[in-house]
Amino acid sequence: MSNPVFFTPAGALDGQAPGTTFVLDGAEARHAVTVKRLGVGESVDLADGAGTRLTGTVTDVAGQELTVECREVSTEVRPDIRLVLVQALAKGDRDELAAETATELGIDAVVPWQAERSIVRWKPERAAKAHAKWQSVVTAAAKQARRAWIPEVRPAVDGAGLQAAVAAADLAIILHEDAVRPLRQVLEGWAHGSGAAGGREVLLIVGPEGGISPREVTRLCGAGAVTALLGHHVLRSSTAGPAATVLASDILGRW
Repeated sequence: MSNPVFFTPAGALDGQAPGTTFVLDGAEARHAVTVKRLGVGESVDLADGAGTRLTGTVTDVAGQELTVECREVSTEVRPDIRLVLVQALAKGDRDELAAETATELGIDAVVPWQAERSIVRWKPERAAKAHAKWQSVVTAAAKQARRAWIPEVRPAVDGAGLQAAVAAADLAIILHEDAVRPLRQVLEGWAHGSGAAGGREVLLIVGPEGGISPREVTRLCGAGAVTALLGHHVLRSSTAGPAATVLASDILGRW
């Protein structure tokens, strides 16, 4: 069974090596001590959310602090091809569910999208709070999945912002029920061409409950996006992104 993971601030594990000790405090230590009830002698992983993982043994539990003796420090390299979920805002927290599940399945970044047909609206006065909630959801999912990387929740975009992101992307795919080519065909064609070199990003664009409007599809395709069919059935907004993440991870050799 894998070790439980607790996050430290980025860079906090710099300089750690076998034999050194690290003191975990704050909210993560409280969770380890009061919820997980970790004790002396148990194995644990500490990760900085940016790829560094310390595997060690608990040597002391004092109040709200956890002391861990390092056995090994490893660095997990980011995938050569990174997957970014562009998730339209949706009602009933289905957008957050999509971000959460996609994180468990390996997504590298998430972009909240205010689509034309989104019922949910991030008004200026609540945008920062909503964004922070998404980041909290993604961080918790990364912890659950024992990830060393915490996906970034990028700033929310509107139609114009998404067009700009599509234009800058190496590949942008709109998951659409009226598409002709299956997602597998689109990804395999790109991967077998010259586009799948390391350090590239693939955007997986998912619409809201009412779907992406024809005008949005036209504008995004004009910026360089392509449409792809995910399967024979119409998926919920909360399901399409995670399903595409799984298929893309397999086809692009991430799994």
